[in-house]
Amino acid sequence: MTTRVVVLLSGSGTLCQALFDAIDAGGVDAEVVAVVSDRSDAQGLDRAAARGVPAVAHPLERGGDRAAWDSELTDIVAGFEPDLVASAGFMKLLGPAFLERFGGRTINTHPALLPSFPGMHGPRDALLAGVKVTGATVFLVDAGVDTGRILLQGAVDVLPDDDVASLHERIKVVERRLLIQAVAEWKEGNP
Repeated sequence: MTTRVVVLLSGSGTLCQALFDAIDAGGVDAEVVAVVSDRSDAQGLDRAAARGVPAVAHPLERGGDRAAWDSELTDIVAGFEPDLVASAGFMKLLGPAFLERFGGRTINTHPALLPSFPGMHGPRDALLAGVKVTGATVFLVDAGVDTGRILLQGAVDVLPDDDVASLHERIKVVERRLLIQAVAEWKEGNP
């Protein structure tokens, strides 16, 4: 059975594009039924629209009601009847309403080997810590910050001349592969 996926993103959408490419190549039995972003200027929305995939912007206004935004996001995503929600570069925490509806079937990618270096700056934090290996993680989203059950991980060596940008680019390659693998292997209730 084809997995219906809603992708959440905030930026360029390269993770989502990798998923589109894998689906097109026949490597993943999935359909991206919508792309939703918290930013109306996210390039990932343009990538989706170019493919004829519904692209929805749902920004949280500065000082806006976070609970109302989360409830509206839940309703938007529910309208597409996904089997799986893939948070792929989505830079907002998902709230209680969303997790009540989609908990257990929402995955997220992270540019570090969790539980090390959670939060928004995984590659930077890995460099500052002086580790020799970092990587990428796909995990099941829970109410914490990057604390959910780990589904997949891939290692990336930290090179002596790495800066945040060069390290992050190599991590993104692994992150894309892991996202594709997680979607390809998804079975509700048994990820």
